[in-house]
Amino acid sequence: MVLLDVWMPELDGIELLRRIKHENPHTHVIMISGHANIQNAVAATRLGAADFIEKPFSVGGLLASLEHVLGRDISDNRTISQLPGRNDRARRRWQGVPLRAVPQRTIARSLVLGGQGLHSGLKTGVILHPAPVGSGIMFSSLSAQSAIPARLENVSETGYNTTLSGKGHSVRTVEHLLSALHGLTITNLRIQAGDEVPAVDGSALEFCQQLLAAGIEEQDDWVEPITPPQAIQVGDGSEFIRIEPAERLIIDYRLEYPLPIGMQQVHFELSSAEAYVQEIAPARTFGMVREFRRMSELGLARGGRLDNCILIDDEKIVNTTLRFADEFARHKVLDLIGDLYLLGRPLIGHVTAVKTGHSDNLALLRAIAASL
Repeated sequence: MVLLDVWMPELDGIELLRRIKHENPHTHVIMISGHANIQNAVAATRLGAADFIEKPFSVGGLLASLEHVLGRDISDNRTISQLPGRNDRARRRWQGVPLRAVPQRTIARSLVLGGQGLHSGLKTGVILHPAPVGSGIMFSSLSAQSAIPARLENVSETGYNTTLSGKGHSVRTVEHLLSALHGLTITNLRIQAGDEVPAVDGSALEFCQQLLAAGIEEQDDWVEPITPPQAIQVGDGSEFIRIEPAERLIIDYRLEYPLPIGMQQVHFELSSAEAYVQEIAPARTFGMVREFRRMSELGLARGGRLDNCILIDDEKIVNTTLRFADEFARHKVLDLIGDLYLLGRPLIGHVTAVKTGHSDNLALLRAIAASL
């Protein structure tokens, strides 16, 4: 194990990291820095750093990083299902568990995604690390001083995005990443992030592709999805969202916008990860040019570019070709699947939503939580 500072005399830590990984790729290196930002962390992780922590850090934060790195053999690329004795343990553990229980899952290795924040306009990134059984989806700062569980009670904003906050740290625009995690049923993950999750191309597709490339591993425990026992509805008339009992997560969404969007309806059943990746993940975020101007006045949408959203002006799409005829409604389903994961477990039910957004999604989550 090497603890390596970024700033050192004669040879900087990033160059030394490159040499260490070239000479002995299996050496575990934790980078530390008092001048850290998410871009440095992403660069170091791409070069092979096992973790990146910011000074000043607590003893607890350092020990947590050491446990994270040394508690697993990152040179062993076998899946958990291939490890000796796993199947016997799993059979014993799964005796008597609820019928709808599903295996807990994490990723096989750490991965990084860089890009630009849709609202901040700043370069940003996320580092995704495997996490142990029962840890859930957790966002943390580089110093690991703040840890924000991706849970309903930590949502601080639902205006034009979903923001999580806790212990002086906030992370904007988490819904697309959470949607990918929900669609792929990844239940345990540690996410080091700056102030905003990168927008990539405005969809969840690259998140899915990177997660699948890293490998998804079943863990030796299970989680029981949330299944509301009766119908629950928020809103009425022309705008509402409702969930009813069902055998899997089913979403019927309808939106109505001025042309060229018009009225669109989507029916989606989360029957498999493949269905999510093919039918929902590629759908991109969208907005009117005039709306982006108004958001810019509020300090938002500063990172809206021609390649990370669908722009509409004068009743026409001005920057791209649609991936689906109903891509706008599909993106609303993408956002909804991400917000629904803020209950902390996969959700089973038939959701019907008409002309709703993030605030409506969260209102439904609160009603579900109150009913359990």
